[in-house]
Amino acid sequence: MSEPQSAGPVPSTFAELPRLLAAAPHRPLFLAGTIAVLLSMAWWAVELTWMRFGLGGWPQPSIPPGWAHAMLVQYGLFPLFMFGFLLTTFPRWLGRPDLPWTRYVPVAGCVFGGYVLANVGLLDLPWLLKLGVAVMLVGYLIGVWTLAGVLRASVAERKSHARSCLAALSLGCLGLVVFLAYLFGAPEDCALLAIKLGTYGLLLPIYFSVMHRMLPFFTGNMVKGYEVIRPDWSLPVVWVLLLAHLLLEWRGALGWLWLVDVPLALVFAWHALTWQPWRAMRPGLLAVLHLAFAWLPVAFVLYAVQDVVYAASGHLVLGRAPLHALGIGFFGSMLVAMVTRVTQGHSGRPLQMGKVAWLCFGLLQVVALLRIRAELGGDVYLWLVIAAYGWLLAFLPWVLRSAWIYLTPRADGKPG
Repeated sequence: MSEPQSAGPVPSTFAELPRLLAAAPHRPLFLAGTIAVLLSMAWWAVELTWMRFGLGGWPQPSIPPGWAHAMLVQYGLFPLFMFGFLLTTFPRWLGRPDLPWTRYVPVAGCVFGGYVLANVGLLDLPWLLKLGVAVMLVGYLIGVWTLAGVLRASVAERKSHARSCLAALSLGCLGLVVFLAYLFGAPEDCALLAIKLGTYGLLLPIYFSVMHRMLPFFTGNMVKGYEVIRPDWSLPVVWVLLLAHLLLEWRGALGWLWLVDVPLALVFAWHALTWQPWRAMRPGLLAVLHLAFAWLPVAFVLYAVQDVVYAASGHLVLGRAPLHALGIGFFGSMLVAMVTRVTQGHSGRPLQMGKVAWLCFGLLQVVALLRIRAELGGDVYLWLVIAAYGWLLAFLPWVLRSAWIYLTPRADGKPG
């Protein structure tokens, strides 16, 4: 089915774009996120190419490249989309009016502006890297303050998902503070803590909290006779286990990780099965949410297997495969699934995946498998290079289409 033609005029001058981008929180933040999807991996692909093949004169960052990659992907790329989503949905979850543009445009400007500065700072400009991280932190603080204000003003009965997301963003602020301290000379443990906070304190709690609320809701709206199940116990249990994983991994107590990763694998698998994905394979926009969520228990099964083997033998047999099953498989796939859904719905278009989104989602599954394969031996850096350029290939058409939607009026002529 072809998409309806836009009922509103396409902006003809750059003067119209600021007003259009400020019309809804997702527009500036999702647009920034689509740029970050390509920018982060473009730098990393070139960096990996330099490591594997050599590139004469390619400037090196003042910090370990892997740490730079982890920080800017976790605190820059993914959170741009998360802030865009939460600044839109928080008022709706909590029965409050939509936020004015003055509350979300500064978040977009600071987080994205700082992210770009930090990326440029990776070209052997350490002062610019520090400035970029500091500006990102300002954006986070504005975002957290804004969302906390919505939460405080709400009289809604159910606030657990909002509180969980806000707690995760607050840990994100802490992570940026700790990393900034490292950039100014604090011990390397601070950088490692910031990276772990990004994975297990910021991204995963927000992703799981949003899915805990939205995935059964979306499924119930589309599948007849579907029972919406959102167990109250699982959010606090997952939080406790994730914080324990974070601390154990940060302190190098790898022999004890199985105590938390086995329960996490069981909890995530229970949710995946309880939400009955076999009943939700149509329409496509619903199917990809369940398919993306399936990567979460897979990732923690891999973590658990590695933990048990390590506890028994002292060998990390899977390397970073579990982490990238989580980062590319779950975070990346769910990003495509959720952002496509929000983009279609909030632009007045049909709630359909479309060929471009399907292509991106399908190729991303291949990229996740390639990245996991890189940990299993052979020419590791060659596999890493292939996976990095595969990410760019997968996302480029999706980014171009999505950016066009954010830069043009709604297809149905409505505001927003």
